[in-house]
Amino acid sequence: MPPTTLTLKSGTSWTDAWQRCLSVAPEAFRDDRVLNLWNAAWRPDGRALPAVSPVDGGPVAGPPRLDRATARQAVRAALDQHRAWRHVPLPERKARVAATLDALAQHRELLALLLVWEIGKPWRLAQADVDRAVDGVRWYADGIDGMLAGRSPLDGPVSNIASWNYPMSVLVHALLVQALAGNAVIAKTPTDGGVACLTLASALAAREGVPVTLVSGSGGELSEALVRAPEVGCVSFVGGRDTGAAVATAVADLGKRHILEQEGLNTWGIWNHSDWDTLSAVIPKLFDYGKQRCTAYPRFVVQRRLFDDFLAAYLPAVRTLRVGHPLAVEHPTDPHPRLDFGPVINAAKAKELHDQVAEAVDRGAVPLHRGTPSEARFLPGQDTSAYVQPVTLLNPPRSSPLHHAEPFGPVDTIVLVDTEAELLAAMNASNGALVATLSTDDRSTYDRLAPHIRAFKVGHGVPRSRGDRDELFGGFGASWRGAFVGGDLLVRAVTRGPAGERLPGNFPEYQLMP
Repeated sequence: MPPTTLTLKSGTSWTDAWQRCLSVAPEAFRDDRVLNLWNAAWRPDGRALPAVSPVDGGPVAGPPRLDRATARQAVRAALDQHRAWRHVPLPERKARVAATLDALAQHRELLALLLVWEIGKPWRLAQADVDRAVDGVRWYADGIDGMLAGRSPLDGPVSNIASWNYPMSVLVHALLVQALAGNAVIAKTPTDGGVACLTLASALAAREGVPVTLVSGSGGELSEALVRAPEVGCVSFVGGRDTGAAVATAVADLGKRHILEQEGLNTWGIWNHSDWDTLSAVIPKLFDYGKQRCTAYPRFVVQRRLFDDFLAAYLPAVRTLRVGHPLAVEHPTDPHPRLDFGPVINAAKAKELHDQVAEAVDRGAVPLHRGTPSEARFLPGQDTSAYVQPVTLLNPPRSSPLHHAEPFGPVDTIVLVDTEAELLAAMNASNGALVATLSTDDRSTYDRLAPHIRAFKVGHGVPRSRGDRDELFGGFGASWRGAFVGGDLLVRAVTRGPAGERLPGNFPEYQLMP
């Protein structure tokens, strides 16, 4: 049972974090707002929108949204930066990026605290997000000379549009590797959260002379500049399929270099399996950050004759999940709480998930597990509208979004199958996924079935992830469009090689595996 009364850990309030930002990077923060960064200057342009933290509904910094004309100016200025930066010798680029990494490491705890308040990450995962960015880019800096042999920067800057869930280990990581490769970089702050964290990281990079542009605005308003502008040399996108499809259409029409990572329903299959202890141990880890990850596993496809054994392993594990306010402790000086997840990204998303679950149950899904708010760790009287307790449903109806789409929240669904053909059909329900796993005792069964699972990475009884350093990443079907990334492929995706080069990736005209 959680303690009856919790309090906020000392020194971790949003006000504490904001004051530290003002002290560390006064050029990028004002008393009441963050600034946009373009043409190598921090600018108070754009209409700052109000925003609230998913953690407790309290006010946090909102994105200062630019209009279309100003965004076009910013992109044109980024092209000028790009033309200068591409001629900076590689040792100098490496030195500036290395200095940026040192600064990010120095301010690791502040960056992590901003992630807690802005996007609701538990402390452990927020720190890991920062660490993965720093450590990952250091790996590239150490090996970039060989990766760039025979290659040159693109003709224009790389434009980055990414979702809110991994501001550091996905977005900042990509920006710094792209800059190492000789490109100026543009980033749009995610609308749903992370603007202060990205502003601080960009300020630390800009101080070292890395050509970063950071702008805020609606996708519809800025897409003409960030996607279609002739100055842009490559578009890198991470997000949902609806927005990604619009970006894909634009870049295809223009013949523009692109990397489009989109969602898919990642599935975990159970077939002729008996190692239930191993499965039970991994279940809580699959709920990290409330499954708000592109490589989360929200769907289990289970052989019907094993369903009772599966439940005996799954239910005790899911009942151990720890949910609550990421900074709530018994005593102000206590360590940060160890939680599996806190809130989802906002109250609107929480309502969407609650509604989808209710509708699925009304149409025949069977609820197998529901977490209860009484077991969560909250401050007295705090706003909990963005929190969703873990839910598990059996057989969501085909009419439900939970049947065919990634929920992006702590909602598991289970589908029962009787044949291998049904297993594969259920595991391929979303026309492509980023990761999948098949748990089966027989290696030959895995080797026979895994090639038919439409996921870029398939694990044998173990979860797969986006990966770090030299691990490649991509997707099949509608989950990915354009060049694959990871390892030297990320550098190849944002540089030019020999004439006629075909990049590994998933393109309309071809699909080429690494």
